[in-house]
Amino acid sequence: MAKTAVHVRRGLAAGKRTKTLPKAAAKMQMRRLARIDAVLQRAEESGLRAEKNGRIAGRVSADLIKQAKARTGLTSDTELVEFALANVALEDNFAETFRKTRGTVDPTLKLGF
Repeated sequence: MAKTAVHVRRGLAAGKRTKTLPKAAAKMQMRRLARIDAVLQRAEESGLRAEKNGRIAGRVSADLIKQAKARTGLTSDTELVEFALANVALEDNFAETFRKTRGTVDPTLKLGF
């Protein structure tokens, strides 16, 4: 199995570290990192990350945290929570909207095929 070196993000404070992953795993990790970056960028553009004056605390399963960190590549609890909250706050409800509009296209509309 071919391997390729990719930069795997390990939290903002830790900087970047190189880890060798199989090609398919590297591709999947790159997609995950791109999604995380896109969500956090959208939160930034929306002003949701402008001030860090809120605090959140709670008890959750250690396994849940471990799995979430493994899937995202994030190591910082703060960044993990920030990503999760931004993901919920910026949800576009595409699936729900798609279901609501099902069958609403005018049957006389010419689609070209």
